[in-house]
Amino acid sequence: MTASLYDGNLLQPPAPQDMIALDPAFGTRFMLFVDTEEEFDWAAPFSRTGHGVTALAGMARGQAYFAAAGVRPVYVTDYPVIDSDEAAAMMGQWASDGMADIGAHLHPWVNPPHVEDVSAPNSYVGFLPEEVERAKLEALCSRIEARFGQRPIAYRAGRYGVGRNSARLLEEAGFRLDSSVRSRFDYSHQHGPDFHGLPQHPYWAGPTRSLVELPLSTAFVGLLRGGGERLYRATQAVGPLAGALSRARMLSRVPLTPEDVPAQEAIAAIDALIEEGVRVLNFSFHSPTLEPGHTPYVRDATDMAAFYGWWDRVLAHLALRGVQAASLNQLLAAIPMRTKACKAA
Repeated sequence: MTASLYDGNLLQPPAPQDMIALDPAFGTRFMLFVDTEEEFDWAAPFSRTGHGVTALAGMARGQAYFAAAGVRPVYVTDYPVIDSDEAAAMMGQWASDGMADIGAHLHPWVNPPHVEDVSAPNSYVGFLPEEVERAKLEALCSRIEARFGQRPIAYRAGRYGVGRNSARLLEEAGFRLDSSVRSRFDYSHQHGPDFHGLPQHPYWAGPTRSLVELPLSTAFVGLLRGGGERLYRATQAVGPLAGALSRARMLSRVPLTPEDVPAQEAIAAIDALIEEGVRVLNFSFHSPTLEPGHTPYVRDATDMAAFYGWWDRVLAHLALRGVQAASLNQLLAAIPMRTKACKAA
């Protein structure tokens, strides 16, 4: 293997030898990660207070729906939720029944230790000083272990906020999988990470390459989608052009989420990703969306019905394409172990 400048940093493109070749028997599958977090005012500045953990009935209805559909969600869970006795008991039962997995999700402004100023730049935990990111991650992992008897092995940073130290700290904390990289998105204009140029496929990350990165799935759809990310970014620089191309269905960027994405666009994105050869379609949404009034995506009962209608259509299309659900353990079992030669590259 040739040496690479890639050091496992989640903000850098991986080297070719760090791309993961899944077991052919795994086929093309999909997974669901739920960003399980407190309810707060999305339009207000970040705050350590003024939030709640009340959308539990909605979460229970959602879990029942996905269980009936044969989907085993990964609830990446943040500190306020795991600190709630009622939420922890409910989710612990799902995990004990083998119907869900519990991972970690870090919102730094509500995750101890509270040592940093609360601000928009500091809402990305990976951009905080290394010792602060490490301490917050350990506090969250320890609380999850106290609740469920084991440390989490799957992680997603709140606001996708990984930084230069994140992969190494996740390796040190015992994580096996991260799903914070939102490929084809750039948050640098709002103090966050820039993920442009990163893959849609899983790859090894971290200094020892023991961490699997499973990016969130996003497709380009439309007649010009062959131009890919480079063309899309060029249109963004021209102001109204990007919107005009999207309205004309010439070029759109479509993430796999029911939040503000019409079902027909999600179906087109599924087909585009399959055509690209993406083997794991990674869906996500925020847990407060499961009860009306907590997020901009589900404001009332009509929106709630539309949310489940979205999933009815998307799950039917996935079945039509022969794409079955995969659990966290099934994905990890389909990943071959790295050889010593690869680790030394």
